[in-house]
Amino acid sequence: MFSAIARVFRTPDLRRKLLFTLAIIAIYRVGVFIPAPGVDYSNVQQCLAAGTTSGGLYQFVNLFSGGALLQVSIFAMGIMPYITASIIVQLLRVVIPRFEELHKEGQAGQATLTQYTRYLTIALGLLQATTLVSLARSGALFAGCTLPVVPDDSLLVVLLMVITLTAGTGLIMWMGELVTEKGVGNGMSLLIFVSIASGFPASMGQIISTQGWWVFAGVMLIGIVVVALVVFVEQSQRRIPVQYAKRMVGRRTVGGTSTYIPLKVNMAGVIPVIFASSMLALPAMLVQFNIRPDGTLPDWALWVQTHLSGTSPLYMAIYALMILFFTYFYVAITFNPTEVADNMKNYGGFIPGIRAGRPTAEYLQYVLARITLPGAIYLAFVALIPLIAFVQIGADQNFPFGGTSILIMVGVGLETVKQINAQMQQRHYEGLLR
Repeated sequence: MFSAIARVFRTPDLRRKLLFTLAIIAIYRVGVFIPAPGVDYSNVQQCLAAGTTSGGLYQFVNLFSGGALLQVSIFAMGIMPYITASIIVQLLRVVIPRFEELHKEGQAGQATLTQYTRYLTIALGLLQATTLVSLARSGALFAGCTLPVVPDDSLLVVLLMVITLTAGTGLIMWMGELVTEKGVGNGMSLLIFVSIASGFPASMGQIISTQGWWVFAGVMLIGIVVVALVVFVEQSQRRIPVQYAKRMVGRRTVGGTSTYIPLKVNMAGVIPVIFASSMLALPAMLVQFNIRPDGTLPDWALWVQTHLSGTSPLYMAIYALMILFFTYFYVAITFNPTEVADNMKNYGGFIPGIRAGRPTAEYLQYVLARITLPGAIYLAFVALIPLIAFVQIGADQNFPFGGTSILIMVGVGLETVKQINAQMQQRHYEGLLR
């Protein structure tokens, strides 16, 4: 392993890209701990130490911001506005024909869609920054903590906080694009990877201090099994053979080659888990806004707290069903069998034993529907691991090996290693790992 790393750093161009990527990551992590203007940093730390943070959506967004949200830092919004904007733009391709046309125009169309994503990211960052500042001012961000997070809540201070948090979102987006362009791997994905990985040492340390070494050993064992499962499924694919007929172009014979269409078992990635988690976090968020002055809750809010919490069987069942639904939904809008079949037909390609055109599209849809089911069940299983762990060992938020965190970390890690391996093979005819 060390010899492989040494080979990477002996390559000047690749070494420069890796050092640039590490520098951007270091700047990002420093920004996580710089408090936004107007925030009393000592009071925030006391509220965090008291364990009075609200769960649900706050913890979910805090995971993707590397802890910056509950630090109320300049990078508090993290990468979530960009993720949301990217998903919205992708979904709009189904609704708005112009977006689908831009997608088919190649590089120029993709550049226009990227610009739309940037504008939407800033708009969502502004909206979420306003919400976060309102929660911090009202004390809802740290439920039960009486210390003021924003001592001076004048209009000027509030505007400065909102502008700073929105600018932080834009800066993170810019840094991610810089890594994609000049570094190694996908910049946005790497920033998410770093955000999630930064919380692992604290989570593992808290499990040791509160649950003991035996529980820690059990968590590590479960983690190894989950990582192996995720790597196995993420690499699994159904290869549909494709044959291209020979044809004459001028005096040359082209075509006649064999290839395949790789259909991954988990084509939706982590998006269904994000969708389901966000949807189920909204009722808990509404409860926070309906606490009466005397601290009591309405009847409907009590029902939500009882039956839609992370340890409730009803919550787990709804969570799993929503993951199954969003998996099929997302795969249906991102993979178009008819479009793939038409492209194959235009270039003289066909699946052996299947007629070109509509029969090919129907066959691809048939295969896709059947490999999506095990992929959806796998996503639901991995997402439920931390909830089951809370019931069994009381790990709750400190259980790191499950849900979105491990899916993203393994997926990004595999993709980054593949990119480094490809660049090594281009330069030395030898991959990263022999």
